[in-house]
Amino acid sequence: MKPKKIPFRMCVGCQTMKSKKELMRVVRTPDGEIVLDPTGKKAGRGAYMCRSEQCLTKAFKEKRLEKALKHQVDEAVYNALKTGIVE
Repeated sequence: MKPKKIPFRMCVGCQTMKSKKELMRVVRTPDGEIVLDPTGKKAGRGAYMCRSEQCLTKAFKEKRLEKALKHQVDEAVYNALKTGIVE
């Protein structure tokens, strides 16, 4: 029997490949709103990120999250993401 395939995704902050379960998904919904997706099943363009503040700040400084989501990301959204990571 074949072992089950584990999906890997790249963190936009630190650019390392990790399993999908280790990362958190940030989604740009069809309405243009950017939110955290704890289930990983919301509709929209997604980007994956480690659950650390260091990756979030690096993605903010280098605008990697904006490039991955192909949308402008406000600082208020980053603050909301930071509180979501801490929880």
